[in-house]
Amino acid sequence: MIPNRRRHAALRPFALFPACALAFSSSAIAADEPLAIPPIPTIVIPDIIGVEPVQKQFEAALGKQLEKIDGVRVAPARCDAEGAFVPAAGMTLRDDAGLTANLGDRGQYVIGKDGAGTANVGGTQIVVEKDGSGTINRAGAKGRDAVQISIEADGSGTYNGPLGQIALDGRGGGTWSSPRLGQIAVESDGSGTWNGPLGQVVNDGNGGGSWNGPERVINHGDGTGRVGTPGREVAMDPLPPVPPAGRFPLLTKFRVPPAACGYVVTLEDRILFDFDKHDLRADAAGVVDALSKAFVQVKPKRLEIRGHTDGKGSAEYNQTLSERRAATVEKALAEHGAASAMQSRGFGKSQPVAANEVGGRDNPSGRQLNRRVEIYVPNG
Repeated sequence: MIPNRRRHAALRPFALFPACALAFSSSAIAADEPLAIPPIPTIVIPDIIGVEPVQKQFEAALGKQLEKIDGVRVAPARCDAEGAFVPAAGMTLRDDAGLTANLGDRGQYVIGKDGAGTANVGGTQIVVEKDGSGTINRAGAKGRDAVQISIEADGSGTYNGPLGQIALDGRGGGTWSSPRLGQIAVESDGSGTWNGPLGQVVNDGNGGGSWNGPERVINHGDGTGRVGTPGREVAMDPLPPVPPAGRFPLLTKFRVPPAACGYVVTLEDRILFDFDKHDLRADAAGVVDALSKAFVQVKPKRLEIRGHTDGKGSAEYNQTLSERRAATVEKALAEHGAASAMQSRGFGKSQPVAANEVGGRDNPSGRQLNRRVEIYVPNG
């Protein structure tokens, strides 16, 4: 028997993660854990470097559907020197002896020997100081896609953009005011709060916590808890502390990443499949239909469907599951009218984009990010 591998999400350490949004809804709570206290959502900063016209055309074709689909992200795709797609590549940090480069239509940048410099790439302005601090600014059309990121030498900083306002203190604490998720606060002692669409979630950082949801849930932190009002006592595992929010990566000694080699559409498994299944759920038809119509409009030559799992279970089992899920999405896109040449591949648990464990403890949020189907759309 394969153990229960599909638990709901929890917070993972911050990363400069290429994503356009992180959505969270009641559908993210596993059916076998209806009364579990929901975890506090992950704080994610999107990759704003390298967004090219082909990605913008796809997003325009999706229109408002992109905002309505919970669990879909679109980001620039990076490739290695041989042209192979590299999952979850963001800014490239690299030592440089000092250089000046003109990237033609993509812009230019100047980096000094001390690691400081300036760059203007694709409408994004970057200023880097020698201590690693700096700013990243992008002026969006009519302000809709505008992004401002400020990074300090101690790893603290702020983000203001389409995802809302994010602040990290560089010591493990952070806040996120999200237009979709509400207010999230993470403290360095492992505690945190979330006031959002599921109600109020509190993690005390010592095993205890509460959720003001469909039924009032209180975790005493000692292996017991209370559900309902006035409440019934039940067995309940203590809550793991909220992992640190992490720090912004310093900008010293950076090289602006190469132009995107396309874009990648990431679909969380929870919007497509039931627990440990590879058959598409009936309510996933709308997601597939919206994507197919967008691909019909932009007419990409090729689509690569890539299935991924988390780290639970054997490598053989996860490989088979990832292959079947990728093949299911390929078939569904074709049935909904996508006419591009398509190839599906499974990678099992070999290409995680987040840690499956943090400090030796299970990291449900990281595992949820790893359970995904990617649709890689190459340029040209």
